Formats: sequence, C-alpha cells, structure tokens
Amino acid sequence: MSANGKAAGQGLRMLLELGPLAVFFLLNARADAIFGGPASGNIYYATGGFMAATVASLLYSYLRFRKIPTMPLVTGVFVLVFGTLTLVLHDETFIKVKPTLVNLLFAGALLGASWAGYPLLKRLFDGALDLTDEGWMVLTRRWGLFFIVLAAINEIVWRNFSTEFWAGFKLFGIMPLTMAFAMTQLPVFRKYAAPETEKAPETPAAD
Repeated sequence: MSANGKAAGQGLRMLLELGPLAVFFLLNARADAIFGGPASGNIYYATGGFMAATVASLLYSYLRFRKIPTMPLVTGVFVLVFGTLTLVLHDETFIKVKPTLVNLLFAGALLGASWAGYPLLKRLFDGALDLTDEGWMVLTRRWGLFFIVLAAINEIVWRNFSTEFWAGFKLFGIMPLTMAFAMTQLPVFRKYAAPETEKAPETPAAD
C-alpha cells in the first residue's frame, strides 16, 4: 500500500474512533432540544447514542478493513457493558467510570507485559510500524504509564466537574492530550526504527 493510502486508512480509523465521542457530546448537549424532556436526561440519550455509534463504528471498521483492532474492540465491549448498566440502573456513574477502567486495563496489560519482557504494543499495532524490539519495549512502557495518567484525569474530571464539562473534556481534552503525547514519542520512532523503514506512527485508541 502507498504512503498516501496508509495515511488515508489511518485518518479513517481516527474518524471511526472520534465519531462515537462526537455523538455522545452532541446528544449530551442537545438531546432535550431534539427529543424533548428535561436536560437532566440528556446523559442517558447520549449513552444510548454512544453505544449505537460504537457498534456502527466497529461494524464499519470490520467491513472496510476486514478486522477490528484490539484496543477499539475492548473499548467497545466496555462501552456496551457500562452503557447498559447506566441505562438499566439509571445511574450515570457507570458510563463516567468506564474510561477509568478501560485505561487501567490497558495500562495493566502494557506494563505487565513490559515487566515480563514482552513488547505487547508490537502486537497491538499489528505490523503498522517496523521498530526494533527495544523500541517496542520503550513504547510499551511509556504508553502504559500514559494510560494511568488518563485514568487519573478522568477520575478528577468526572468527580469534580459537571456532566457537561466531563462530556466535552472526553472529546476536546482527552483526544488532544493523546495526540500530543503521541507526537512526543516521535524521537523513539527515529531512534529505534528498523533498517530501511519509514513508516509513520499511529495513535492507539483511548476513551
């Protein structure tokens, strides 16, 4: 595949990951105006829309690429489980704590694999990048630590700010933070690139 084709594919994957977050944000902000009812119920419309958009995103990803990346798939399962709990029990705490648990799961998997000497991130990227094993270990450790930071940030935000602020921060805070962190790892790709490779980095999914 050409460099332009790979860039287009990565851009599409990013849109598929951002789409459900955008749906969640919009419904949490405007569901009362769209469907009627009190604004206090917006979070539940947003949760239902988030679940539907996540399923649609994963299905399209499979139809388009013939596979679903591991991290979006795991995140999708958590969205469905915690979204269902939110709707059935009518308790928004479940959907708010979901990003914390997902990020801690990713952190535990990456740091545990790093401790065992296994560069798990190499498998998650599934050939999208060509680095030395040492480079993959560096990235595995760093992303594991970063997911802990994301979990801590989510806990601080949802416990101390309004639902509206938290919903906006998921889309306009977490994603830019993740992209910024990915950019700081560019020296790793240059330092540990395998011979005769010039592949661009791809950003793991996060919620």
